[in-house]
Amino acid sequence: MKTKEPSYFISLITLIAALGGFLFGFDMAVVSGIIEPLKLQYQLSSAQEGLFVSCALLGCIVGVAFSGYLSDKIGRKKVLFVSAILFLISAIGFAFSEAYSMLILFRVLAGMGVGVASNVSPLYISEIAPSHKRGQLVVFYQLAITIGVLAAYISNFFLQRYASSYSGTGQGFLYWLFVENVWRGMFIVGVIPAGAFCLLLLIVPESPRWLVQFGLNEKAFEILDKINGAEKAQLELHSIKEMSGQKSGGIKEMLRLPLRKLLVLAMVLTALSQFSGINGVIFYGPTILKSAGIVTSDALFYQVILGSANVLFTFIAISKVDTWGRRPLYIIGSLCAAFALALTGFCFLMNITGWFMLFSIILFLLFFAFSLGPLKFVISTEIFPTHIRGTALSICIMTMWVSDWLVNLLFPMMRDGLGIATTFFIFSFFCILSFVYAKKKLFETKGKSLEEIEKSWNLEQ
Repeated sequence: MKTKEPSYFISLITLIAALGGFLFGFDMAVVSGIIEPLKLQYQLSSAQEGLFVSCALLGCIVGVAFSGYLSDKIGRKKVLFVSAILFLISAIGFAFSEAYSMLILFRVLAGMGVGVASNVSPLYISEIAPSHKRGQLVVFYQLAITIGVLAAYISNFFLQRYASSYSGTGQGFLYWLFVENVWRGMFIVGVIPAGAFCLLLLIVPESPRWLVQFGLNEKAFEILDKINGAEKAQLELHSIKEMSGQKSGGIKEMLRLPLRKLLVLAMVLTALSQFSGINGVIFYGPTILKSAGIVTSDALFYQVILGSANVLFTFIAISKVDTWGRRPLYIIGSLCAAFALALTGFCFLMNITGWFMLFSIILFLLFFAFSLGPLKFVISTEIFPTHIRGTALSICIMTMWVSDWLVNLLFPMMRDGLGIATTFFIFSFFCILSFVYAKKKLFETKGKSLEEIEKSWNLEQ
């Protein structure tokens, strides 16, 4: 019974922390069902529509900017709670706001929640996880994102179906929320996971590595004991204390060797993963399927198909990241993703429609989901020392959001100016760059504790 207890404990707190990823995915995807009815109801201009879609990104950048510093100063758990509160307030506020300006405000708050969660949730999981399971548990965060995206697609689909099939006249609060203003109902559903996240965080412990950093060794040992058992906990505590004597030097310290090399590595891999065009592919997915002659008129339903594929394929990363290792998965996945994107571009170039085109785009989702997608989180949470890990990770996540913004900004212009086939060939080229860079620069961290990783690059300095 005692041997199962640590496994149960780490599984429970990983599931709770991963709810931040679920909310991240849900919040970003739920907007897909809201844009059209919102445009009609508020008669939005193209500029107002663009502001509504992009304002959440502004919130993401703000959330990332303060969450890294705060998590290093006041702890990972407290900042996770901040993200939960932001999700809860934004879901309720957006659903019941009437003025367009208030809708924008609550979208910015939701974006801040996404920014905080995208930074601190994987950071916390990496610091709480045993070394032999760390990659698997951090990838679980990516799985939670994909499940959140799928949940939003399914929720939007069924709420839209319910509202459109409702016959007769109605009145009352539920009619107003789920029929007359169904887009409000789509957003209010997020209150359920956000409320659960708030409550469940009350039973989550602080990161033991952060506790040691501030001299709270007894509390850290209690948590490590629950994770690994007393004998391993004592050894790990000694190792953490040995590496925790450094004081935070902030961004200035990260610009000195060897941290500068690590920061460049994490930022480049993060940017290249987004330049694979994953967001363009997801957002353009229903149109791609329509051009393949498979989709009729229900874009939300076919978003569910792509979302389901993304969830399914992420399980490959979970099962292989701690056995195959980070480096082989990244190298194989990036090369295969390049092939799948080139194949999709070829289909557009030669006007090949039907199931073959559908196969090529789902093939890309497969390779992205077990390599470029989750491994950027795993790598970025492992390679930095504890005292600056929060700040360093926030820079990497900021890189992710800026890269996403560039892809979203340029994708329509590339599609219309260069052609959709050329656009996919460009995405394929960036995956090839990921392959070349990872093959040359990425080192293996499988099975090592965070302190062992830190010692290894200290010795190489």
